Amino acid sequence: MASYLDAAAIVSTGTALVLFKGPLGLTPMTIGLLSSLLTISIAVGSIVGGTLGDRFGRRRVFTATMILLVIGAAVMATASSEPLLYLGVVLLGLAAGADLPVSLALIAEIAPQGARGKLVAFSQVFWYLGLIAAQTMGLFVGGLGETGARLLYAHIVLMAVIVLLFRLRIPESRQWITARDDLKAHTGVTGKAPAAFRQLFKKPLFSSLIALTLFYSTFNIAANTKGQFGIYMYVTVAGTNVQTASVISLALLFVSIAFAILFIRLVDGPHRIRLFILGILFAALQFAIPATLGVTVWTLAFGYAFGTIGLAFAFEGILKVWTQESFPTLLRSTAQGTIVAVARVIAAVAALFTPSLLAVSPNALLAALSALVIIAGGFGLWVSRLPKAGLAEAGDLVVDEAAYSTPRK
Repeated sequence: MASYLDAAAIVSTGTALVLFKGPLGLTPMTIGLLSSLLTISIAVGSIVGGTLGDRFGRRRVFTATMILLVIGAAVMATASSEPLLYLGVVLLGLAAGADLPVSLALIAEIAPQGARGKLVAFSQVFWYLGLIAAQTMGLFVGGLGETGARLLYAHIVLMAVIVLLFRLRIPESRQWITARDDLKAHTGVTGKAPAAFRQLFKKPLFSSLIALTLFYSTFNIAANTKGQFGIYMYVTVAGTNVQTASVISLALLFVSIAFAILFIRLVDGPHRIRLFILGILFAALQFAIPATLGVTVWTLAFGYAFGTIGLAFAFEGILKVWTQESFPTLLRSTAQGTIVAVARVIAAVAALFTPSLLAVSPNALLAALSALVIIAGGFGLWVSRLPKAGLAEAGDLVVDEAAYSTPRK
């Protein structure tokens, strides 16, 4: 549900700011600033939440982040002025960013042997469900103006409260408790687990951190361009209308769920890397088809159909699995938060130039995005060859290279 709420918050904000434009007197500059602020807040939240989750425990942090998300969404739902929107966007972004790495770490740590990959990857299905829920609500409330915007955030408040009530019944990760206690016994430190961020810059963890960051950041430029400017390309470049573009995008999301479920069934098997290579090729075709044949409604739709397969097998799903496998317990959510934060910031910077590049040469931009996916695939193959940290180990922060000798499948 962390993935569901993250996706719903991003999509709902994109729609809501347009609906708030007239009633609250928002300018295009204000909408751009609020959108960028959401992305930056998610990035900051990822680093902070990941670090706190490793230091203070999963349960404390994901309870606090869900309360903060409820407050942020409630502020957006009731905002009556521009300053309140800024406050709400910051709270919402910090909460969504901080929640994801801690929640995924907990899933990895409580999953039974042989099912960790599929349970971590299962969160990606909820990402798509969050997108579908927000986009579907947008179709129904888009004509209600300011009221529609408030209903979008009311949906987030409701779902976050439900999630919070369920989370209150979830115990702390036993693996995290064991790792913390073992570390205290080893170092003589009392109280909370010690800060761990600097440990990520020691061998062999530093190689995994760099490889995963390069993979996700490179691929995310292409994926974020599709997500943030897909409708823009349909309308501005291909010459269709918003309704047609929205129906195509929504239909392809259901296809994405089908392949995400297939990925769940296969990720813990022996063919993971073959699926990854196939996914990279399909994701590259997503941009190569309209770049080669011209940007039309049909080439974009056909390309994005390939992209649904590519993203399912070779993007966030596999990133989440690799991240849980690559770092010991007391570094796991710190590492994931750092990787996500860097990728979000890079994507936000790239997005500043995307409209101008589309105006100059959409074909050249799409060809460049296809090349970035191939480069990301190379980084992913590097990740697959790196050693992994056993998920069953105590998670001592004292890095022992011999403990990272098992090659990843």
